[in-house]
Amino acid sequence: MISNQILQNTIDGIKGITRVELCIMDLEGREVASTADMSRCSAPTAEFAVSPADSQEIQGFQFFKVYDEQQLEYILVLEGTGEDVYMIGKMAVLQLQGLLVAYKERFDKDNFIKNLLLDNLLLVDIYSRSKKLHIQADVPRIVLIIESERNREYNVLELMRAHFGSSSRDFVTAVDENDVIVVKEVSDADSVKEVEKTAANIQTFLQKENIRDARVAYGTVVSEIKEVSRSYKEAKMALDVGKIFFDDRNVIAYSELGIGRLIYQLPIPLCKMFIKEIFGGRSPDEFDDETLTTINKFFENSLNVSETSRQLFIHRNTLVYRLDKLQKTTGLDLRVFEDAITFKIALMVVKYMKYMETFEY
Repeated sequence: MISNQILQNTIDGIKGITRVELCIMDLEGREVASTADMSRCSAPTAEFAVSPADSQEIQGFQFFKVYDEQQLEYILVLEGTGEDVYMIGKMAVLQLQGLLVAYKERFDKDNFIKNLLLDNLLLVDIYSRSKKLHIQADVPRIVLIIESERNREYNVLELMRAHFGSSSRDFVTAVDENDVIVVKEVSDADSVKEVEKTAANIQTFLQKENIRDARVAYGTVVSEIKEVSRSYKEAKMALDVGKIFFDDRNVIAYSELGIGRLIYQLPIPLCKMFIKEIFGGRSPDEFDDETLTTINKFFENSLNVSETSRQLFIHRNTLVYRLDKLQKTTGLDLRVFEDAITFKIALMVVKYMKYMETFEY
């Protein structure tokens, strides 16, 4: 249903051009939007609504019926009579009926996209409804999710709709109160860079709107409309996994998750068993800050002892001593690739377990 604010803006614009007072009422004579007080027209409006006429002059006012696909929706009342007022009324009715059609189409498309994302449609329904709504089925698309704790406060959904404009190729919707979803059409060539640029532009736009906590995640490009839900699930996973393993980044792609997306799908009991088998009763995050800093920097430099010691501003032998000490404690030598991989995965598993524990309380 079209909002009362849209109707108000429309008749305000018409009055600004024609200098004629207008009022939109429901079928029972209640005011929906008005440029002047026309409460005295309430009773005549209710009577006119049940009459067979489509327009009528009553007590110095011109009444018109506004239909939505042959269904009577509103009564338009104009102050004054005569040919000029009649013509203005007919044009206003045409404008209002056009708005009703446009917003119904947008509502239908929005519902279709929501059901498409949530896998609520059969394959035959996807193609039949997309054809009916004039949505091309075989173009590349990708799903982006924008999450912000201030979503409702700033109405991020409407901000994003304004940002993407009235393009019939892109769709902006929401399936819950936390996330805004963008289904964007992309070009075949250089689609990865195009999506990266779009995500960065969204982040920049929201920061300018004073929404600085927004995170943007996106899936992979799909070539068929039936696969849009897969891109949405990927973007959803990217958003969740990004909070665990890439918490310093505001934009994250599903393709960048690496081993993090595998760990995210592990059951917690299996994770606990893995940590116990590798480290006994000790957790790798119990090491002191100096040891953890050394480990992380060693991984950042691809197990290069010389480069790690240089960046830590310590002697090479000091780094070797720390690695030897860690080997005695854990039984893992980080200079050996297989042991390093095991330790790295263990650190990620512990981080995942801690994140999941926050949802248990």
